[in-house]
Amino acid sequence: MRTTRPLDGVIAAIHAAKSIALISHVSPDGDTVGSALALRLGLLEMGKRVALFCQDKIPDILRFLPGAEGFREPETAADEHFDLLLCVDISDEKRMGSCAALMARAEYTAQIDHHGTNTCYCEENVVDGSAPANALIIYELLTRMGCTVTAEAALCLAVGLSTDTGHLAYNSTTPEAYRVMGELVEAGAPIAEACRRLYRERPPRQVALLAKALDTLRFHHGGRITSIRLTRQDFADCGALPEDAEIIVNYGLDVLGVHMCVFARETADAQVKLSLRAVAPHCVSGVAQSFGGGGHAQAAGATVQMTLDEAVRQVVARMAEELELSE
Repeated sequence: MRTTRPLDGVIAAIHAAKSIALISHVSPDGDTVGSALALRLGLLEMGKRVALFCQDKIPDILRFLPGAEGFREPETAADEHFDLLLCVDISDEKRMGSCAALMARAEYTAQIDHHGTNTCYCEENVVDGSAPANALIIYELLTRMGCTVTAEAALCLAVGLSTDTGHLAYNSTTPEAYRVMGELVEAGAPIAEACRRLYRERPPRQVALLAKALDTLRFHHGGRITSIRLTRQDFADCGALPEDAEIIVNYGLDVLGVHMCVFARETADAQVKLSLRAVAPHCVSGVAQSFGGGGHAQAAGATVQMTLDEAVRQVVARMAEELELSE
C-alpha cells in the first residue's frame, strides 16, 4: 500500500502560490467534492485566488454543499494560468478526465489522495492509502495551516468522510475517522440534515432505475458473486442521470453469502463503467487494475471498451479467480 502522507511539501506549495486550481475527479462523489469545497474555504481564508474544476456535473445530491455551484468545466479556463494545480481524491491522471489539460497551465502540480493504487503523477504527492476518506487528510491539512474549520467547512468534510466510509460503517473506518467526525459535529456540521439528504431522499427517477437494476441481479460462483447491469436505454426509460446509479452497486453486495459484486452500466460514449465491491478480507482493487482501473481494496472501478455482457463475463471470471486465491 502506497503511503506518502507528510504534508510539509504541499503546505509549502500552497503558501508559495497566489492562484490555485482545485481539481475533483470524473463522476464526482461526496469525498472529492466535499474535500475540494472545504479546502477552498481554507484557501480563501488565507487570501488565495481559488478556482474549482471538474469534468463532470456535480450530482444534484451534493449541490446543497456550500460553494458547489462554483465548479467549472476545464474548457472555461482556456486563457487562465495558475501557480498551483492541486488534485483532490484523484488516484491517477486518467481520473482527472479533461481537467488533465490544466496541468500544462500550472507552475506546479500537487495532489492529496487516499487510494492505495495512486500513481504519484504530480510533482508533490500526498498519498495515504490507509486513510478511509480523503476528507481526513484535508482536515489535517487545514488544521496544520491554521485555517478555521467553520460550520460550512465542517459540513463539507463530514459529507466526504461519511460517503467514503458508509457513514462510518465500512471495514476501512479507523478510530481517527470517528474522532474527526465528532470534531466536525462540534464545529457545527449538521449531520442529521446531511444524512437525510444523502441517504434518505431519492428522486422518483432514481427509484425507477433501482427497480430496473435489481431485476438484472444475477448470482455467480456458487452465490458468492453478484452482477447487476444497466443499459443506456434503461437510463432513458427512467429519465435517469448517471449520478442516479451511484447507490446501486451496494445492493449487489448486501445479499447474505455474497463476497464480491460488480455493477456494470453503459455510458453515453458507448463504454462500460464498472463498479466493484467486496467484503473484507476479499479485495477487488487488483481486479479493477487488471481492467485498467484502480481504487481501494473493497471498493474499486474501471471503464472498459467492450459490450456490457462481455464486460460482466470477464469481470466475474476475474473475481472468481481472486476468490479462489483468497479462500
